[in-house]
Amino acid sequence: MAEEAADLVRQLAGEGHFSAEAADRRIGEIAAELALTGSYRQSTQELLLGSRIAWRNNPQCVGKFYWKGLETRDCRDAGADGDEGELFEALVDHLRQAWNGGKVRLLLSVFAPSGPERPGPRVWNGQLIRYAGYRRHDGSVLGDPETVELTEAVLRLGWRGRGTEYDVLPLVIQRPGHEPRLFDLPSDAVPEVRISHPEFPFFEQLGLRWHAFPTISNQVLELGGLRYTLAPFSAWYTCTEIGARNLSDTNRYDKLPLVARGMGLDTGRDRTLWRDRALLELTAAVLHSYDRDGVAIIDHHFATKQFVRHEEREHKSGRTCPADWSAIVPATSGSTTPVWQRRYEATRVRPNFAPHPAPWQSGSVAGASSVNGASSVNGAGAGRSGQ
Repeated sequence: MAEEAADLVRQLAGEGHFSAEAADRRIGEIAAELALTGSYRQSTQELLLGSRIAWRNNPQCVGKFYWKGLETRDCRDAGADGDEGELFEALVDHLRQAWNGGKVRLLLSVFAPSGPERPGPRVWNGQLIRYAGYRRHDGSVLGDPETVELTEAVLRLGWRGRGTEYDVLPLVIQRPGHEPRLFDLPSDAVPEVRISHPEFPFFEQLGLRWHAFPTISNQVLELGGLRYTLAPFSAWYTCTEIGARNLSDTNRYDKLPLVARGMGLDTGRDRTLWRDRALLELTAAVLHSYDRDGVAIIDHHFATKQFVRHEEREHKSGRTCPADWSAIVPATSGSTTPVWQRRYEATRVRPNFAPHPAPWQSGSVAGASSVNGASSVNGAGAGRSGQ
């Protein structure tokens, strides 16, 4: 921890945030605090600037051009008295602030880190807003197949959804040494966009929708030797994430056959390229719908051009640009974007974000009682999953 803390302070000094003398002084302060308590508390400046570098270092994100615009909320004292409700209110406030009336903000909220012998708080959800996936007796899934395991876990905790394709899952909040509790999100914290198409009226009959922005919540922020186990991160969507993945993948909502039939395409033969044509129009419908509702979203051409600008800017600054090519290249029209012929190294350096193993895979989930929309459960493990 002392080594990583010193590395972070020196990096911040090297990037011009404070002097070498101030860095040496701060490293000494951290060493003294570590010797006394076994941990240390980062300054607000270290938290903000370090979080931005962690995003810059993450190889999975195509939107890093804007890394300097990331805002960080210091929530390290939220729930300090052992109140999961206070943690929940801080998470709801994060969603409301990130939404910003449709002008989605780049926002990270950082909660208490793990201590020497005590893990930090966490949520089970991969994203703060996710739709349920109900496994039917015939093996099919109503809703999102990606969340089937989490849905089954919260059902065992006592939650009951409405049984639709777009039931918003509750947040499962767990403090170290305590049972997890369920909290239903208020509707104003879950803005959604209904999908329509400017040229195909049948889209409205499909009832497609998606939540307005993503908030990743299953990653650990590794910063200066500390591990922040609850650090939800919000940004705006790229249109292909919704149109060409979430609503299209056969292991997700698998809506391409419905779209193709509505377009009058021949789905009996692959040579008609019905999937490609349906994929393009579904992605166009997503862009149209977000623009119609005034919700921030970017297209994959703009996103990849900005990423190349970010890469060039990093090289001019004497830094490498960690990137996972498979994550940077968009799911549709990849060869038409400037990142297609480039090659990247998906190196992992700290500070960074790391995935958490899924908690319901590391422990049992027993019966739960529910009080005022919150449930508790016995025997659950402590882990985390990531996407």
